[in-house]
Amino acid sequence: MKYRSLGRSGLSVSELAYGNWLTHGSQIDEEAAISCVRAALDVGITTFDTADIYAATRAESVLGRALAGERREGLEILTKVYFPTGPGRNDRGLGRKHILESIDNSLRRLRTPYVDVYQAHRFDHFTPLEETMSAFADVVHSGRAHYIGVSEWTAEQIRAGHALARELHVPFVSNQPEYSALWRVIESEVAPACRELGVGQIVWSPLAQGVLAGKYLPGSPVPADSRAADRKSGGATTIKGFLRDEVLERVGRLRPLADEAGLSTAQLALAWVLRNPDVAAAIIGASRPEQITENAAAAGVTLEPELVARMDAILAPVAECDPALTEKSSPKART
Repeated sequence: MKYRSLGRSGLSVSELAYGNWLTHGSQIDEEAAISCVRAALDVGITTFDTADIYAATRAESVLGRALAGERREGLEILTKVYFPTGPGRNDRGLGRKHILESIDNSLRRLRTPYVDVYQAHRFDHFTPLEETMSAFADVVHSGRAHYIGVSEWTAEQIRAGHALARELHVPFVSNQPEYSALWRVIESEVAPACRELGVGQIVWSPLAQGVLAGKYLPGSPVPADSRAADRKSGGATTIKGFLRDEVLERVGRLRPLADEAGLSTAQLALAWVLRNPDVAAAIIGASRPEQITENAAAAGVTLEPELVARMDAILAPVAECDPALTEKSSPKART
């Protein structure tokens, strides 16, 4: 495993992070979840990402139990706040009340006195940004988080939040966007803004929900045990946009390139993401420990520029690059 600085901060993270969206407390039982966490630790992963909304708060609890007994100083634990965690009108968003209550609940579930990075899961169009950043400042200054970050914010929103964070003496160090060889929407606006500000990228879905692992074939039914078949926890919905035959056909054409590099298709896709100097870490998930062991082999891999160019050319007709899609990820209506 290799380790990278998170933006221009002093925090070091493992270049592959372990995330438990859609898995812990939902797709897999706790015994399997703990086995996956142990496998992540065994390959040198020290960065663990979760959120209060995952599996209706159960994911945080499972991760807390799985990491119990580990040396806390040797881990980087990240969680997020924004989406509804209860039935009340204030059980959602980035208002002061919800942030200050949510951090305490997350810490209790995670069994830790602090998180390393506390992240705004989306931009809140209904709360003044000054209120949100002031609440985050209180979380940091009270020692309940060391740093703050955001997820799926636009370049303009990141600039505004970062300016307020500086005024409040709060280290705003990370952005967590979706990013893969099939989803490149951050490259033209978000990544350059973050680079200028010293904000690092901790990217999710580097395998495009598993599509870039090559497990889905055009014109064929999805495997029964795959994310695309999971309607209970929302996996089938999130992957739907990548399951077009034109996408799957082009992903299949990556296999010879992976063979040439001595990698699996999944390792090739991860190495493609990690070659980007803006990326501090790529979040991987798993339902089986062996998936983590395989994917960890992508850490430290250097891809030849010519191979990268061929890969980009194959995927260019189906890769999404429109920066406006980041804005669409933050709901404009209060749910």
